Amino acid sequence: MKSQFKTYSIFYHDSNKRAVLWSEKIKKSVKKLRLKESLTKPDVVIVLGGDGTILEAARKYQKSSSIILGLNLGTVGFLASVREEKNFLKALEKFFKGGYNIIERMMIVAEVKRKGKIIFSGDALNEVVVKNPLGVMELEAKVEDHPVQYIRGTGIMVATATGSTAYNLSAHGPIVMPDIKCLIITEILDHSIPTPSVVVKYSNRISVKVVNYKKRGILSLSKTGQKIDSLLVVDGESVFPLESGDEIMIKSSPHLIRFAELERHYFFKSLEEKFGFK
Repeated sequence: MKSQFKTYSIFYHDSNKRAVLWSEKIKKSVKKLRLKESLTKPDVVIVLGGDGTILEAARKYQKSSSIILGLNLGTVGFLASVREEKNFLKALEKFFKGGYNIIERMMIVAEVKRKGKIIFSGDALNEVVVKNPLGVMELEAKVEDHPVQYIRGTGIMVATATGSTAYNLSAHGPIVMPDIKCLIITEILDHSIPTPSVVVKYSNRISVKVVNYKKRGILSLSKTGQKIDSLLVVDGESVFPLESGDEIMIKSSPHLIRFAELERHYFFKSLEEKFGFK
């Protein structure tokens, strides 16, 4: 069997013992293909882990145009190409024979503007969240400078279609097929009358202004000890403290993440398994 690819990389966390074992199995399996391991710009990134690990790999290789092949060793597995371990080796064989489709998923960029200067920037595949987890904050969300939501509550998130099945779903936002390029604006526990999520075109610019919140300093950053109340969270990983008057600007990233799909209508099958649809 000859592969169309020349390089590959296996992405996982050493703390995941199953991933370590599978890494060795996969290396032996692809050895006959004469592929070279590359940590910089691999043609294929084989990810061993849950959705969080796949998110990390996607952000790391977003500029390399690598194909992401996720093998689920987590719980949910919405981002994985293969969910059951018993199918890993057979799926890899199918993939390297060319039995796959490419699903391109968009990313978003969030920038924090304070007193006229950009002081933070982060990339997300799932979502960016502005929130005050232990209090109330007032936020104003705009699309192309047009107000769409005013929130007095816990916060707001802007998600991609990929992120629609993550935190967005928990906040009762809509499920969107992952290859649809759009932005989903969903409030988080608004104390006023709840407003529905707003789905906008991927090219629209979204801004969220931190109008006000009560400073109590209940939380603190573990690295610096800085007291915080309101924060920006990017894909559940990067955390940045916010202040009143800050403006968070969100737009689509120029980078698309290429995921391998090994069976048709895989997304709908994932929904069937997750929600028990009959």
